[in-house]
Amino acid sequence: MVVEMKRRSILFPALLLCATGAWAQSQSLLVLSKADQTLSVIDPVSLKVLGKAPSGPDPHEVTVSADGKTAYISNYAGGGYNTISVVDLVKIQALPTIDLGPLRGPHGLWFAGGKVWFTAEAAKAIGSYDPATSKIDWILGTGQNRTHMIYVFDDLKRMVTSNISSATMTIIDETTPGQGRGPGGPGGPPPGGPPPGGRGPGGPGPGGPRKDWLETVVPVGPGAEGFDVAPNGVELWAANAGDGTISILDLKAKAVSQTLQANVKSANRLKITPDGKLAFVSMLGAPEVAIFDVATRKEIKRLKIEKGAAGIQMQPDGARAFVACTPENSVAIIDLKTLTITGRLDAGKQPDGMAWAVRR
Repeated sequence: MVVEMKRRSILFPALLLCATGAWAQSQSLLVLSKADQTLSVIDPVSLKVLGKAPSGPDPHEVTVSADGKTAYISNYAGGGYNTISVVDLVKIQALPTIDLGPLRGPHGLWFAGGKVWFTAEAAKAIGSYDPATSKIDWILGTGQNRTHMIYVFDDLKRMVTSNISSATMTIIDETTPGQGRGPGGPGGPPPGGPPPGGRGPGGPGPGGPRKDWLETVVPVGPGAEGFDVAPNGVELWAANAGDGTISILDLKAKAVSQTLQANVKSANRLKITPDGKLAFVSMLGAPEVAIFDVATRKEIKRLKIEKGAAGIQMQPDGARAFVACTPENSVAIIDLKTLTITGRLDAGKQPDGMAWAVRR
């Protein structure tokens, strides 16, 4: 009996170590450094940097392929660049860069349906890039100023963008050609049927079904930039840097349902925890991160940092949040149960955009 108990006491830590090691190998935190122009790959258990790869100039946002093996990075510069850098996360090395042509100012990124979705701020547009064909296969104009961040729903039938200078959010829904318009009205089907080859706006190749997109522009507060959709998909929270408010959108009604006087001027990012209970707001010009209760709409805490913060990344299991303290050259680690800062990461100077990679 004593021997058996000793064997179990030795075996349990070994099994735990193996499980932790497997988890670390299958997942990693990615952090961009704007000043160093690098992407750091970080072990989420040891919190050590496993390696760094070139990110391209002025990296701002990063997204990851569904298999967790490839990272895509927007090279922004307010419209000065037109490229998306690519990193092999297995070898942690740069791959050939994606040239977006006239679609300048890529910023917001999302990976869904096997494609990279991006904003092109200077072009007032969004688009998608297909890694399988190495081509941009879709572009849609927003008509809004500084279309900055993008969120793509899993079914690919709805997208949302924030438009900073227009102080709006755009809700983009897939529809059929002519839906919501009168027959022959503006933007409706051309007389005599579809164009040659049967191809319509946003449609696939010749002979395929046609698609169209209905854009609903929702006025919010000035400087709307960082936003997130609640896990239940019912509402959206957008932080307005200009007046420090938070706009809550009812996604079914496609309208603002409530405006919170949140005191978050200079807000940069807003992220909701995986359980949908808390909303975090980072502010570039304030020495704190504001935390709100999603259900009550009330602020519950402000975590002190030294100068300011930008990117926010939630750990998928809901244990921790990572906040890029850009002016401080560090990433704060926040325990989501105690809402305390438990440590800091060094991922280079001026950290900003982050992503979570899950190897499959």
